[in-house]
Amino acid sequence: MNGANKHGGIMRQVFLRIMLVVSLLFVGLTQQARAGTPVRIGYIPVLGSSALFVLDGEGWAKQAGLDLQLVRFGSGPQAIQALVSGRIDAYVAGVLPLLQARAHGVDVKVVASGSVEELELVARGPLAQIVPEGQEGGLSAQVIKDGFAKFKQEQGHLPRVAAQPAGSVPDIMLRYWLQKRLNIAQPASVINIAGVDIDAAQQAFLAGAVDAAVLREPSLTVAKMRVPEARILATGHDMLPDQPGSVLAIVKPTEVPWAKTLTGLFVKANTLVSQHPDEAAPFVRTALGGGMLKEEVLQKALARSAQHFVSDPARIVEGVRQLQDFEVEQGLLRKAEPVDSLFDLEMWKQSQQ
Repeated sequence: MNGANKHGGIMRQVFLRIMLVVSLLFVGLTQQARAGTPVRIGYIPVLGSSALFVLDGEGWAKQAGLDLQLVRFGSGPQAIQALVSGRIDAYVAGVLPLLQARAHGVDVKVVASGSVEELELVARGPLAQIVPEGQEGGLSAQVIKDGFAKFKQEQGHLPRVAAQPAGSVPDIMLRYWLQKRLNIAQPASVINIAGVDIDAAQQAFLAGAVDAAVLREPSLTVAKMRVPEARILATGHDMLPDQPGSVLAIVKPTEVPWAKTLTGLFVKANTLVSQHPDEAAPFVRTALGGGMLKEEVLQKALARSAQHFVSDPARIVEGVRQLQDFEVEQGLLRKAEPVDSLFDLEMWKQSQQ
């Protein structure tokens, strides 16, 4: 009898332990479900990334069961390093560095565009005088070349232009514009290019440390408000019509269950930014300036850029092809990757249904 009681006691203890383990497992799964599926997204803090800030700020991602973990980077190459090492699952930034990621064997695909023609070249001081007052870009190649030559003659040095590090989209766009649009074979013969991170480029321009800078919004609006003589030397359209801007890219999108959901939310948010920028402004302002960016600045930047928030990735395929060919010419890529394989156009189409 004592043996039976002892055996029964042992069985009860085993049962209780099993129930405890099951309960803990259930609680853990419940908490995980409440938290949502974690998705690590690397991004560049620019206006072209606005859709990401909106879908996160509106709470749409949480409602859809996604726990977004946003990771800020100062340039595309930095984000690509994280992508290649597996530290992020998705990417909202310039498209060109993704070609390098694919060259390293990362199966990453663009599923939606964020913006087009977002990079522009803004000048200050004597260099800004190339542009007639009240005009934005639209200058002929000869006028710009003559302006560069006059600047060197009068100032005694080449114009200093801030971009971002070699291989970044701003750096590539600047060189492409000079060589392919202006037919200047050797950019170093007409300007000195300084490759710095995104914040440093803006600060260098505002401080007068450079004569021009390749900037996006809202940095462009900030520059024009703080430096009264600043003028747009080349618009995004001047540099390359339908210039590829920020994109949403996902690693192995057909293999992760959340890819279609995230793509749909991104497109929905991008549409809101384009059609109702005033509703998007609070989320974008918080993300870009920690709430310190003046509301007036952001409203002007969004209003000026509204037409550039384009979600259809098919619109930028040709631009990416042209820029990739240029990168191969420059030795930044060993060989051209099949551009079509960089895009998953079906994901965007499904988001429209």
